[in-house]
Amino acid sequence: MGKRKRKRGRPRCPRKVKDLPEADVFKPRGIPARELERTKLNIEELEAVRLTDIEDMTQNEAANEMGISRKSFWNDLKKARRKIAEALVQGKAIEIRGGNYSIEKDKKEENKEN
Repeated sequence: MGKRKRKRGRPRCPRKVKDLPEADVFKPRGIPARELERTKLNIEELEAVRLTDIEDMTQNEAANEMGISRKSFWNDLKKARRKIAEALVQGKAIEIRGGNYSIEKDKKEENKEN
């Protein structure tokens, strides 16, 4: 019987995410998906990139928005950027799915609905 890999430290807390992405796969044009290696990007990793690079938040603001520490946010952002860069440079598909997250509605949007 094989050894089970034990995880160390505290379990990851769910990250707050505003919404799921509209597309869940990106790939190089002209190459069938079945022929490509895939890189998995977690939903919360994509959210970290969205908050810093699109919403132009500081890492501290973005960490607060996601309900995690600045260090945890930095780790998610660093992993996401590395995966995206490797996929672009090496011609891999990016599959966006999974992770440990909860979808949180924007408070402004909730007030508009009521």
